[in-house]
Amino acid sequence: MINKTIPLLLILIYLISPASAATRYVSDDLFTYIHSGPGTKYKIVGSLNAGERINLIQTNSGFTQIKDSKGRSGWINSKYVSRQPGLKERLPKLESKLAKLNAQLNTAKDEANKDKSSLEENLDSYRNQVNDLQKVNSKLNEELQQVQSENRNLNAKLDTQKNDLLMRWFTYGGMVAGGGLLIGLVLPSLIPSRRQKTRW
Repeated sequence: MINKTIPLLLILIYLISPASAATRYVSDDLFTYIHSGPGTKYKIVGSLNAGERINLIQTNSGFTQIKDSKGRSGWINSKYVSRQPGLKERLPKLESKLAKLNAQLNTAKDEANKDKSSLEENLDSYRNQVNDLQKVNSKLNEELQQVQSENRNLNAKLDTQKNDLLMRWFTYGGMVAGGGLLIGLVLPSLIPSRRQKTRW
């Protein structure tokens, strides 16, 4: 009874182990043969192309027992087994990722171009505003210079009128003083003579 159950258990273990086998890949740089046992002295039962997906069953003294996508079981040199997917499997993913990155790059370029054109429009508008302000500023400077020149002329005229007015007042004052002096000298000489005549 025990002798019958041991082979059944071994068969069950053998059947279960491929189902839980780890996924591996054949290295990209080779074409390798599948041997019936763990070594090159065993019979060749098939071949594997580079990058082909395989299921790892066990490893024994430099050789790995595998099961390929066609359901064939055998052994290949362990140095040809890789954890990294092959180029055939990675290439479509990389191309898809590259396409997404290119789309993102194109979107970023479009947005950058829009931002650039908007900035250029704003810059042109600001330049026009600066030019207008410079024109207004130069016009105001010219008007200020004209007002300052007119102010200087008016101050000069005012100073001249003040001097003329002072000269007039001095002239009138001199005339009044001279007339008063003349009257003061002439009048006393006229009045006594009249008194003398009346006394006699």
